[in-house]
Parts: sequence; C-alpha cells; structure tokens
Amino acid sequence: MEPTEDVERLLIQFRDEAGEPLGSPFDVPVSITPDKLQLVCNALLQQDEPVPLAFFFHDAEIVVSLEKTLAGQAVETEKVLDIIYQPQAVFRVRAVTRCTSSLEGHTEAVISVAFSPTGKYLASGSGDTTVRFWDLSTETPQFTAKGHRHWVLSIAWSPDGKKLASGCKNSQIFLWDPATGNQIGRVLTGHSKWITCLCWEPLHINPECRYLASASKDGSIRIWDTLMGRCDKILTGHTQSVTCVKWGGDGLLYSSSQDRTIKVWRSQDGILCRTLQGHAHWVNTMALSTDYVLRTGAFEPAEATINPQDMSGSLAELKDKAQQRYDKVRGQGPERLVSGSDDFTLFLWRPAEDKKPLERMTGHQALINQVLFSPDTRIIASASFDKSIKLWEGRTGKYLTSLRGHVSAVYQIAWSADSRLLVSGSSDSTLKVWDAETKKLAIDLPGHADEVFATDWSPDGQRVASGGKDKCLRIWRR
Repeated sequence: MEPTEDVERLLIQFRDEAGEPLGSPFDVPVSITPDKLQLVCNALLQQDEPVPLAFFFHDAEIVVSLEKTLAGQAVETEKVLDIIYQPQAVFRVRAVTRCTSSLEGHTEAVISVAFSPTGKYLASGSGDTTVRFWDLSTETPQFTAKGHRHWVLSIAWSPDGKKLASGCKNSQIFLWDPATGNQIGRVLTGHSKWITCLCWEPLHINPECRYLASASKDGSIRIWDTLMGRCDKILTGHTQSVTCVKWGGDGLLYSSSQDRTIKVWRSQDGILCRTLQGHAHWVNTMALSTDYVLRTGAFEPAEATINPQDMSGSLAELKDKAQQRYDKVRGQGPERLVSGSDDFTLFLWRPAEDKKPLERMTGHQALINQVLFSPDTRIIASASFDKSIKLWEGRTGKYLTSLRGHVSAVYQIAWSADSRLLVSGSSDSTLKVWDAETKKLAIDLPGHADEVFATDWSPDGQRVASGGKDKCLRIWRR
C-alpha cells in the first residue's frame, strides 16, 4: 500500500459540546471542508430545518479543511478523531455603523441605558435624578419619570417588558410603566444606603414578574414583592457593600460584595447555601451563563420583527416559552457564574454544585469593570481599566484573546443576540464594535463628546444605545 493513500482518509466521530457521540465513526477524506462536514452532520441530526454548525478538533476550529486544522497538531491517524460540532445562531445581527440619533434631555451624565426584553422600549437613568423613556420608532424622547431625589444608579427591566425598576443613591426603588411613564405602586424603601444593583425573578419561575431583588451599599440584599409594595425578605451575611445581585434560573440568588466573597442563596426561603471565596479584593461584577436568556424571557431574537412588539399570549404560554428557551441554553450542566474583581482576576464557578472555582482567569492589568457571557454561553468577555477587553472560553475559562483599540478604560460591554458581535463603551469617548469570530475590531464609533459610561445592544439586534458624561443618549444603527 502506498503511504500517500494512507493519509487521505481518516476515521472521525462527531460529538456534541457535552461529548455525546452522534452516530458511529466513519471515514472521510482528510481534505474535507466544513461545508461537507455540515451536510453529513445535519443528515445524522435529522432535523427538519438544518442549523448552521461550527466544527472543532482539539479546540481548534476547522475553517478551511480538516487537513489544515490537523497540520499544526500531532495526530495519530489510526485513532478515531473526535470532531466537536456546535450549533450556531440561525440569524445574523448586522454591525451598527452610524449614529442615527443624538438625544438630548438629561441634564447630567447618563449612568445607565437598557433596552426592554423585546427591544420595544429604551430607558436611561441619569445623575439628574430622572429615568427617561425613549420612543424607538421615531427616536425621540417619550417620557421623563420623576420621583428620585438623587442619582439613578441602576435600572432593570422585568423580563415581561412591562415594568422598569430604578434604584438611586438615596436608597429608594421606584417602578415605572414604560407605556405611560407613570410610577407603578409605592416607593420601595428599606435600604439604609444606596442601591447598587437590581434584578428581577426569571419569567419561567414566575410569569407575573412579581419579585425584585436589590443589592445595596448597606451590605444586604432585599427581595421585594412589587405587587404588594413591600419587602418580602432581607438576606444578610455580607460584611461590606453588595456590588451585584443575580437571580438564577434554577431558584438560586447570587450576590457579590466588597467583602471579597460571593454568596449563594435559595430564593424561596432566603437560606444561605454557600459562600464562594477566592478573590483577594472587592468583587465588582458577576455574570451568569444564562443571563441573556433570563433577560429576554419568552422573546426569541431569531423571530424578531422590524417593529418590536411586546410578547402576547397567556401567562402560562409565556412561562412555557421562557422555560423552553431557558432549558435549551442551560443544557446539561448547571448554570455557570463568572466574577470579576479589583484584584485584576476573574473566577469561573459552578455555584450550584461546588464552592471551589473551576478556573482562575488572570491577565488583566487593572481592575475589572464588567464581565458578560455571550448569549450562546460559549464566550466570556471582560472589560477592564487596562483599556482591553479579554475573551475567554465559556466552559473552561481558558484565555482566548485580547481586544485592543481603546486608549482609555473600558466601562461597559454588550453582546449582539447572535453572539457574533460585541460593542464596548470607553472613557476615550468612543464605542467600538468587535467581531467575536475574527477577534478583530469591526467598526469604530466616535461621536460622544466625553466618556461613555453605559451601552446596550437591543435584543432584536437592530440598535445600540449609549450614554455618558456628555448627557446625550446616542442611538446607533447599521
């Protein structure tokens, strides 16, 4: 037998991300391309509508052909090669390229911007003590919600898109109706110091979107019954300011604090399950692998229309839809948590199962402002005062790359719904759009006159909003 023929065919075995085999091993020419792998794999999957797939061998993506990918790796050709297939988003979000509106109205810096779960509404919170709602069809100011007596530090949309909660430096929480701009119910008071973070109970747990969690500088977390307008539970245990709170999809609450710990609580009775230790300084930020699906609830970005609408359907239908979407994203294992700290490091945890971290992620040269999982949970992005954004493997926490281009601190980042693009806002007054596939800068968006504190990408993929020190809210489109 000639050695040349020997090399030309290989045995491969398709496996999913969890390592489950698909079909049995079969032999392919070594020159096989991703398109051909796609045909074979989709035939084995037997789905009505084939989805786009990406293929990997030993963490290296097969881009040109299997041969090219194997070239740099020591491979035993007699053995069966495991080819991992990953379903990709069926739709594509186009990068935003231009500023379509610069909206004036706030009289002080814009501290937070957030699109509602379907992308129908946009809200912003400011140092001028107001929350503003913006009309996206005309890109004009719609309502100014007045009530707070100090800077609005945090805003959060309920996952059904019908309520916005805002928390201020005066330790008060207000609820607003985006359709009218009016306050809903009474002011939620009880915290003794300012509100640092707000998070709603997930839609698939309670489609009424009744409960809201708040974190405060007073060291406590409160769970509010927004229907009755009263505090339902107070979770105490942190010895310093609580910086972030996340309400997970499996009935757990997570809180991070300047006491260097993260605490895991059972949301139904407020019992402390475990304390995650490891950070050497304040823990500033956290992200759950399920954040995006929890944020969007029953809304499926792939089905977005040109004019975003609220979700219609009974509570039971919305709950089912949200549950299906959550189960799909969560997959086999429990949700993962990543935390970022003033000690320049990130930790990846499986907080439902273990109090030891999966990975300590080092490389940033300054404190970490924000960390986010991509909507498909495969990539973690972290933004830092060291001017860079770093990308990490979402399952293992392994370092992937650094995105460099900002000339000053990066404050906030947001993913596009298809996980292919990332936008960042910086104190250098620009926004930048990065391509997660090529790991390069896609588009530079100058326009703000000063530091950009807040940025968000609408879940329907159509718009990016940004706000900052120049008091202007800017809307960017493709």
